[in-house]
Amino acid sequence: MLVIVEADGGSRGNPGPAGYGAVVWDANRAHVLAERKQSLGVTTNNVAEYRGLLAGLAAAAELGAREVEVRMDSKLVVEQMSGRWKVKHEAMIPLAERARGLVSGFDRVAFQWIPRAENSYADRLANEAMDDAKLVDEVREAEGWDRTIPGDSAPKVIVSEKDSVGDITPAGDERQLPSWVDEVGAAKTTDPAEAAPGWTGARGRPTRLLLLRHGQTELSVQRRYSGRGNPPLTALGRDQAARAAKHLATKGDIEAVVTSPLGRAQETAEAAAQALQVPVRVLDGLIETDFGEWEGLTFLEAAQRDPDLHRRWLGDSSLPAPHGESFDQVRERVEAVRADLLSQYPGRNVVVVSHVTPIKTLLQLALGVGSNLLYRLHLDLASLSIAEFYPDGGASVRLVNDTSYL
Repeated sequence: MLVIVEADGGSRGNPGPAGYGAVVWDANRAHVLAERKQSLGVTTNNVAEYRGLLAGLAAAAELGAREVEVRMDSKLVVEQMSGRWKVKHEAMIPLAERARGLVSGFDRVAFQWIPRAENSYADRLANEAMDDAKLVDEVREAEGWDRTIPGDSAPKVIVSEKDSVGDITPAGDERQLPSWVDEVGAAKTTDPAEAAPGWTGARGRPTRLLLLRHGQTELSVQRRYSGRGNPPLTALGRDQAARAAKHLATKGDIEAVVTSPLGRAQETAEAAAQALQVPVRVLDGLIETDFGEWEGLTFLEAAQRDPDLHRRWLGDSSLPAPHGESFDQVRERVEAVRADLLSQYPGRNVVVVSHVTPIKTLLQLALGVGSNLLYRLHLDLASLSIAEFYPDGGASVRLVNDTSYL
């Protein structure tokens, strides 16, 4: 099947509040087969253009297309993807690699530059994404947001300092959430042709991702940035993993367990897999953020070491820690993981064992919101969240941060 993909991206400020849009047409450009749009937080025009291309290619793949004609008004993206221009900018390299990976899954992909006036459909979607998110106000609020650093005796908080982004968790949070959502498991007894999550209109049987954060480690006890370091689970962490596994085993109908390659996640995943009697698959894209030179530091220590960068990092997902990784880069690989899981396990339930940032990113993708969610959502150790992704592109979040089984 041949389809036409038109994609666009924009940034109001370059860098500034950004978004993308993509539309998939039939071969005659007579009927729209799929639409995609999403706000991206603060980033550049070129990043937004590439993100639009990625969304369009992913949508074409989901439709089962074998040949794709890509039309964009970004000469840079078209020339780079056609191989006539080199990709030199560091921020563009992972985007281009991801796009080439998607291209390799088709029999043929051709790239064509078109004038902006001929790309009005995708341009409209990109602008809707930027308008709907009200990103300008969000960015201003993030820049001036008071992030008081809590001590051990501080009140419980849902969003604290960066401990809610990396594997750092405030101690003593004893909130109890519902142990499960009643709708979970309903899809297995529902005709996919009739299934819908309610008023959203999304149809078909979703791929349900049960997002499990790993158990406690010594670095999480000490509230230190824990990214690519590999501390093992503590005794409490192993108990948390066992309790989570037992909870999942009572639900059944789980196809597989996938996990980050880091030891703390693999230990948690193995406990779940044994209880469920399903295989474990390691996905490198589920690894935690690389915090670079901030690895092992507390929030205060990192802020004192690099005060200006740390302050800006808290509100700009495109900024990496020193010699580390940005949250935008994390999102790129997590999007690839999501595409893989939806392709490998369509309509099935899959346990995803990972870390704070990848789990939040999957929730962000399901909600279709900007990067501020990364800074405002709290996830406990060994907590469970549930996101569903439908074959028509719809998505829903059914559960966030359940710890009732611990």
